[in-house]
Amino acid sequence: MSTPVADRWHVYWLPRTLHPFAWWVWALGLATAASRTTNPLLLGLIIAVATTVVVARRTDAPWALAFRLYCIVAAFVVLMRVFFRVVFGGGEGVHILLNLPEIPLPAWAAGIRLLGPVTAEALLGGFYDGLRLATMIVCIGAANALANPKRLLKSVPSALYEVGTAVVVAISVFPQLAESVLRVRRARSLRGGSGKGLHALKGIVIPVLEDALDRSLMLASAMDSRGYGRSAHVPPRARLLAGSCTILGLVGVCVGIYGVLDGTTPRYLGMPMLALGLGLAAVGFAVTGRRVQRSRYRPDRWGLAELVAAGSGAAAGVAVYLTLAVDPSNINPSLSPLQWPQLSGAMVVAVLLGAVPAFATPPAPLTLDALRRARDRHTASGDTPGRPMPGRGTDDHEEAPA
Repeated sequence: MSTPVADRWHVYWLPRTLHPFAWWVWALGLATAASRTTNPLLLGLIIAVATTVVVARRTDAPWALAFRLYCIVAAFVVLMRVFFRVVFGGGEGVHILLNLPEIPLPAWAAGIRLLGPVTAEALLGGFYDGLRLATMIVCIGAANALANPKRLLKSVPSALYEVGTAVVVAISVFPQLAESVLRVRRARSLRGGSGKGLHALKGIVIPVLEDALDRSLMLASAMDSRGYGRSAHVPPRARLLAGSCTILGLVGVCVGIYGVLDGTTPRYLGMPMLALGLGLAAVGFAVTGRRVQRSRYRPDRWGLAELVAAGSGAAAGVAVYLTLAVDPSNINPSLSPLQWPQLSGAMVVAVLLGAVPAFATPPAPLTLDALRRARDRHTASGDTPGRPMPGRGTDDHEEAPA
């Protein structure tokens, strides 16, 4: 006989998609940890953790396939950062690797150098800085691969609805392009097109842009038909109160953050001002949210799995911050003199906290495409496939949020 605890345990592991905010909190925690250091070993470990979670918990939805594009962009950032160090002054240091001819510049361009000696210190400095930015890009790409952008828009608070709409549309550009490229390449293969290189690129660019434009127009039409952008009537006094509270709250938050970071400021400009600013901003958001009329069909729930995912990312960021504060010698590897980067056991454990969602959250549900592929594999192997009955599955292929 099953017990309530066992039933909850089995329900917890049922395949489902997590709340999109949980994945964004997890990714921002890892990105915060990456922004605190230029240690390549630590940054490489963060990239490995983010990639592991994406591989273990992403679906086969179009935006999940965009993670590879983010990795390509991250690699491009590292290469360009090193390239700029070579072109614009790569001579800081004593270990010369290349002795390129220097291009003389006029007197008004003093302080700028083109080419010249390239040292190991300059190359490593460019590589470390580029790798830090690349790691943050990979973390943002992981959030985009795991969180449905349309469900993210559905979960945005009412007060931030207009801004949230613009942000969600902006971050969904890469997933939409990835889906368009996949659709066009699949259509070309069905028609017998097998070209590669620049010749194939000419036949892909125009259809991809056309498909992306058509999908954008369809999304805009669907959003307009469902009432997006409509607001309720708000009295002028309430509108003035909301605007004043929001502006004063944001100013208070900025002053409070400055007071917390700067130890020389008066104490009342620190946490008290920050708390006051947050309170005023919350009041302004609450009043502003009343003018937005919208309904949520099947709202996303926040459960234990969401707490595990979000908490692991936040814990990783806080743990890395505390570890580097206690032992700051491993934050930035020394370039003068050159030293091999060091990685302590505490730093490894702190980053590995971010890998908890890979095995402690429910698996992603299968879409209809994945079920069809599984049926085809069973048919090819000679087995008699059962009739798949997908459950809730994913609403990942919706054109617009309800």
